[in-house]
Amino acid sequence: MQTDIKNIIGVRFNPIGKVYHFDSSALPDLTVGEHVIVDTSRGYHLGEIIQILEEAPAKPEGGWKSVERRATPRDLLLQQSWRNKQTEAMINCRARASELGLLKTIKVVAAEYNYDGSRLTFLYSTEQEEKVDLKSLRKDMQDQHPHSHIEMRQIGPRDVAKLIGGMGACGIETRCCSKFLTDFSPISIKMAKEQGISLTPDEITGMCGRLRCCLIYEYEQYVEARKKLPKRNKRVVTPKGEGKVIDIQPMSERVTVLVEVEGERPQYHTFTREEIQPWDELEALRKKSEAPCERHEGGACNCGKAKKKKNDRPAK
Repeated sequence: MQTDIKNIIGVRFNPIGKVYHFDSSALPDLTVGEHVIVDTSRGYHLGEIIQILEEAPAKPEGGWKSVERRATPRDLLLQQSWRNKQTEAMINCRARASELGLLKTIKVVAAEYNYDGSRLTFLYSTEQEEKVDLKSLRKDMQDQHPHSHIEMRQIGPRDVAKLIGGMGACGIETRCCSKFLTDFSPISIKMAKEQGISLTPDEITGMCGRLRCCLIYEYEQYVEARKKLPKRNKRVVTPKGEGKVIDIQPMSERVTVLVEVEGERPQYHTFTREEIQPWDELEALRKKSEAPCERHEGGACNCGKAKKKKNDRPAK
């Protein structure tokens, strides 16, 4: 049976978390803002409905997981009760990891209970490329929390920064990842180059030690703006004379040109996009205008550029 697109909803489990899609066919009258219990790959969880989809998203390989039921006030109180125990669970896990000598290889970042306490997930990070053996730690945690299924989940540096929060490298009081980013986009050094940002680590690296997420914010606008401007070292014709492009200001559509006038000292000038013309295009037009006419031959040309045929011989 095909799922009606109107019954696909977006659910979020954390205030600034990723949105996941679920099939709400069993409860077609759900609305945004309601809380529901959903079946996930990691058991049952309580989340908030963020969106009712109007267009079909890409269907996952195993199909959409289902919405089990609406969350009750008791479920919400139960969730808050277990969340109050998360800090204590994290401290106990860190203490046991220290006893096992694991703190040199891993850092326990957080502990997360699901809404009814049936699952407890410890989030950790590590700089080692090879997999860390945490069987002993997991077993000890299972002994301490016998009524919860224990899971050890590794997260990356950006996820760690998102959980910890704090001031951003740019000085903003709350990091972007903790304030509004629900997912992380791939960031490359090319994005910094396109925007003319210094490539020194302090300028492009975030508090997580990775390239700053904000490098992607204006990247597409810079790419589009650069298409309308000549590249660096390109020769152009300006109101002050011919010169070479030294610098580009894409967002203001201006270029700095080193103008070279014969007999004068080269000077730097800034021009708008409308004030300059590519030298190579003008040179091509000049050569074309000086070329003989190709359309009028045999003396019938009246444009003054009659072109002789290759086989024509001068009259004797």
